[in-house]
Amino acid sequence: MSSQLKVNSPFDLSLIESIDLHSEKDVDKALEIADELFKDKNNHLEKFEIKHILDKFKLLLEENRSLLNETSTREGGKPLIDTEIEMDRAIDGVQIAIEYISAIKGTEIAMGLNPASMNRSAYTIKEAIGPVVSISAFNHPINLIIHQTVPAIAVGAPVIIKPALTTPLTCKLIVALIHKAGLPKEWCQLIICKDEDAEKLATDPRVSYLSFIGSAKVGWHLRSKIAPGTHIALEHGGAAPVIVAEDADIDDMLPLLAKGAFYHAGQVCVSVQRVFIHENIIDKVSKELVEIANNLRTGDPLDNETQVGPLILPREVDRIEAWVYEAIKNGATLLCGGKRISDTCFRPTVLLNPPSDAKVSQEEIFGPVVCLYSFSNREDAINRANAIAFAFQAAVFTKDIDVAFKTVRELNATAVMVNDHTAFRVDWMPFGGRGLSGIGTGGIPYTMNEMTKDKLMVIRHRG
Repeated sequence: MSSQLKVNSPFDLSLIESIDLHSEKDVDKALEIADELFKDKNNHLEKFEIKHILDKFKLLLEENRSLLNETSTREGGKPLIDTEIEMDRAIDGVQIAIEYISAIKGTEIAMGLNPASMNRSAYTIKEAIGPVVSISAFNHPINLIIHQTVPAIAVGAPVIIKPALTTPLTCKLIVALIHKAGLPKEWCQLIICKDEDAEKLATDPRVSYLSFIGSAKVGWHLRSKIAPGTHIALEHGGAAPVIVAEDADIDDMLPLLAKGAFYHAGQVCVSVQRVFIHENIIDKVSKELVEIANNLRTGDPLDNETQVGPLILPREVDRIEAWVYEAIKNGATLLCGGKRISDTCFRPTVLLNPPSDAKVSQEEIFGPVVCLYSFSNREDAINRANAIAFAFQAAVFTKDIDVAFKTVRELNATAVMVNDHTAFRVDWMPFGGRGLSGIGTGGIPYTMNEMTKDKLMVIRHRG
């Protein structure tokens, strides 16, 4: 008898649906199918077939957007207004992959440059890397599945997708639409399994590429256990720093900071978390940011007026509350929030000058909490921003182009936004962390490149 997974609403904890979990045998069978499929090179899909399937899949996403939006919002808790934007990104992501298929191609390698290479021609050919396993996170149930399946499909690699156990229903719908679009089921398999079986899935030697989006603890553990030769991309969290210079345009900046901090209740790997503000403007910035935070509507994500939804699980509220109280106990000033509204909703919270060794200063909060720190010297602020192991996206607000360029150069980050919040992203740009925040580069075209490998062909000419 198969085990059952109960999928609950993170807002009111009501049961949405119970579904069967796949077993260890199911995991092994999926790997066997993907492995045998890839080895049978004579039956791989042609590029024109893949493009046709993805074209149809994109249309099916459009036709089913209301169902996907509602399902994702119910099981993931992201406010509907933001889920609708995520849906638009997902559809655009499929189009990006379609357009980039023609860019996946080899190159000519120069020959005849010495006597040994005379009478030869050489070319590289791009091939799919092999079976792909993608393990996804809960916070973007639509778009992450697109990012972790469509690039593999686009380059001709069989993919096994394992969604987060809190948000599997959206993934089920998306995979069903992929199959309805004409992709044979063995090319994109869905596995919903326990963590121990997910580890076996990720570390099996038949896996050529592992894409993991989730906690650093789990990701680095998997990396230590993957089979020799398996390529890996890890996308973990961050504790995004923002440098606010004295000349920053405060009126322009404040809505951006609030959006970056409280979007999806802060459950985004590049949420605004640590804001270093020049001492001459920190009183004004903190006062006005508190006013915005206090006016945000927190509650039912299916309500079109809701701006901040629930945390994914009650234990996350417990953790965030403990971290906030720890910071206050050790010297931080609570400017607003700091309290739970329900088992899974937490008030948007602003802390002033938490200690540098507090959890809210050192680790990813992944909740609706933003920390403000006063500085007098920009170099000191840079050093404090760079003092932790996370390095993902960052930002600087200034009207001085020289300060902007210096800050971009000096911040330890993979991307630095100038006069914008840290959570900005479009799906054709490179995206990924360094240090504790991960390895590999996401973004549809970049992932497609990572899921291919070069094969060199050398031709010796006779006569």
